[in-house]
Amino acid sequence: MQQTAFNKPFRWAVLMAYFGVAAMCQMLWLNLAPLVSFLQTKYGVSELAVSSLLLSFPLLYVLLSIHSGTMIDKKGYRYVIILGSVISCIFACVRIFDGNFYMLVIGQTGIAIGQPYIINGISKLVSDWFNKEEGAMATGIGTAGMLIGMALGMGLTPALNESMGFSATMTVFAGISIAFTLIFIFLGKENVREKVEVVALSAMKEIRSLLKSKNLVILLGITFFALGFFNGLTTWLEPILKPNGINAEQAGLVGAYLIIGGIVGSLIIPALSDKFKVRKPFLALCCLAALGVIYPMCTFTSLNTIYLLGGLMGFFFLPGYALLMAMCEEISGPEKAGAATGLLMLAGNAGGVVMIVLMPVVNGENTVWTNAIYLMLALLIITLAMVLGPLKETFNKEKA
Repeated sequence: MQQTAFNKPFRWAVLMAYFGVAAMCQMLWLNLAPLVSFLQTKYGVSELAVSSLLLSFPLLYVLLSIHSGTMIDKKGYRYVIILGSVISCIFACVRIFDGNFYMLVIGQTGIAIGQPYIINGISKLVSDWFNKEEGAMATGIGTAGMLIGMALGMGLTPALNESMGFSATMTVFAGISIAFTLIFIFLGKENVREKVEVVALSAMKEIRSLLKSKNLVILLGITFFALGFFNGLTTWLEPILKPNGINAEQAGLVGAYLIIGGIVGSLIIPALSDKFKVRKPFLALCCLAALGVIYPMCTFTSLNTIYLLGGLMGFFFLPGYALLMAMCEEISGPEKAGAATGLLMLAGNAGGVVMIVLMPVVNGENTVWTNAIYLMLALLIITLAMVLGPLKETFNKEKA
């Protein structure tokens, strides 16, 4: 069914409302990342204790991803995204009370619980409001919101903390989260006229039904290795670059260029995939470009060259995230898009947890992270082989 003239502009309002809450949850996740040393001093705790505030997000995502996905299919994405946003807001406010480290732990844990209920809604929202020729592009815009949230969380927090203090900084972020949540409550409507009637299935039956698709299983494997690579790279970027004469501040800028490149790429590459009505060649391009960039990025000593390579890595690799989600929805169909996205994000976050732990183990006591770099190369080679080999194209031109 074609959408009415009224709905055509309004779908962009819905997407931008989602853009805001997606940015919000990523911002709340990563705004403590630049404050690790500060928080150690403030609370007198170990680096491991502070790092647990960040690691709780992928761990809880693994635990809650399937539940959030099946809940989206049954309750609707509007209900579940609002639920996740409200949970995040409540616990963002808990972080304002900064007299005790455990209040911060409670706040971060609550925000981490809300995250999958927000992020897993994107595929269902896009399939509800956008046709197939715009699916990857719309998903790319949602992805760009997540990346902008990451950049704001890491970029704004140190400056605000320096000028206002920690409690006031947490108050600012809590206020921003409340504002974005209210915007989504008012604008994040479902396209009821085109709503798909969903057959009520138990979570496990729905998952078993999805896993009968060989192409979806292959896509989950690709996501495991691809997001495992990315999480490993971003988590250990500073020690990887340190032997090349790159300090922590400069490594942070490399990460910033990577995210900025990803924002731009997420607005361009998925749109090109929609235009040419193919997914697989563009996903292969994302993997191939990353494979060509990763070794020089991690081993060169010229700072400006590393900045450039970081931007190229983000531009080409991060749009693959939007392509994976678009392909996931195309395989599962709109009626099961929530559960399928939940499975996809489960696979990606599981890969992230495994690689974050595995990379320093593989590297051992070496100060130069050569073994870890080789591990990342191997992950990209496996990912590219799976894309070029068994993965089938998902953009069905006959149904477009």
